[in-house]
Amino acid sequence: MILRPLPPAQRGAALLLAMLTVTLVATLASAALWQQWRNVEVEQAERGRQQAAWILTGALDWARLILREDARTNQNTGSGDHLAEPWAVGLQEARLSSFLAADKSTEPPPALEAFLSGDIQDQQARLNFSNLAHQGQLSEPDLRMFTRLFEQLGLPPAEILAVARQWVAASPAAAGTKLAPGTAVPLLPRRVAQLTWLGLSGASLDRIAPFVTVLPERTPVNLNTAPAEVLMASIPDLDKAQAQRLIERRAQQPFKALADASTALGGATDALKADQHATASRYFAVRGRLRLGERVLEEQSLIVRNGLDVKTLWRERTAATAHPLSENGQTAFLQ
Repeated sequence: MILRPLPPAQRGAALLLAMLTVTLVATLASAALWQQWRNVEVEQAERGRQQAAWILTGALDWARLILREDARTNQNTGSGDHLAEPWAVGLQEARLSSFLAADKSTEPPPALEAFLSGDIQDQQARLNFSNLAHQGQLSEPDLRMFTRLFEQLGLPPAEILAVARQWVAASPAAAGTKLAPGTAVPLLPRRVAQLTWLGLSGASLDRIAPFVTVLPERTPVNLNTAPAEVLMASIPDLDKAQAQRLIERRAQQPFKALADASTALGGATDALKADQHATASRYFAVRGRLRLGERVLEEQSLIVRNGLDVKTLWRERTAATAHPLSENGQTAFLQ
C-alpha cells in the first residue's frame, strides 16, 4: 500500500487543528492551575483569619483575667481603680513569638510574623449618654455636664440638647408612653459611633468621642481616671487649673473614696455626689490589634465587672490593611 502525501490545503488544516488542540489543552491546564492556586490562597486566608480570631480571643481572656485580679486586689486593699494599676498599661506592638517563647512548655514557630498590641480603657472615665435619661425623663444634672463638655470643645450647646431629647425619646422607659400617630421614634445607639442616629453631626462626634461613652446603664464618673475635660464637665465650677491639680494629686495618691477627692478639692463636699462621681469602675473597653504581614485584624470589646465576675457584653471586629506609607520607618494602617 502506497501512502500518498496530503494536498497542501489538507496539511495546513491539520497543522491548524493541532495548534488549536495544543492551545485548548494549555488553556485548560492554566485554568486548572489557577483554580488550584486560588483554592490554596483562600485556604491560607481562612486559616489566617481563624488563627487571628483565636489569638484575639486569647488576648481578651487575658484582659479579663487582669481585671479580675485587679478586683481581687481592690477588695483586699480597699483601693479604687486608677491609672497606675496594671490594667491601665497598654501593650505596645510586640512579636507574638516573644510571648510563646516565654512559655517553656511551648515551642514557638521559627518565624512567626505576627504582632499583637492592645489596651484596656476605663469607660467610666467618660460621660455616659445613658445618664441623660432617668425614669423616662431628661436628667437635668447630666444634661448640664454634657453642656459644659460641649462648651469646652467649642461645640453648640443646642446640639447636645437636641440629641438628649432624642435619647430620652428612644430610652426604654419612654418606649411605653403613648405617642401621637405617625411619630417617629429613633433607635437607641449602642456604640458611640451610632450617636449620629440622633442627629449628632460627624464633626461633633469626632470632637467628643474621646470623652463620652454609651453603656447599658447609668454610671458615675471615676475621678481617678477621668481626663481634665471630663472632670471639668462633671464637677460644677471646676476650672482647668483646678482639674490639673486634681490630676496631679491623684497621681501621687489615688483616691480611695469620694471624701479623699473632696479633700483634694478643698473640702467642697457639695460638688461631689455619689450618684455622679466614684473612685472605682465596672465598665472597661478592651482593644486588641493583630498584624499578620499586610493584614490587620482589630477587635473592640466591652466588659462589665461585678466583683470577681467579669463578663464580655459585646465584641466587634474590623479588618484593615497595613502599608509602609510613613517616612519615619513606622507602619501605617489603612482602614
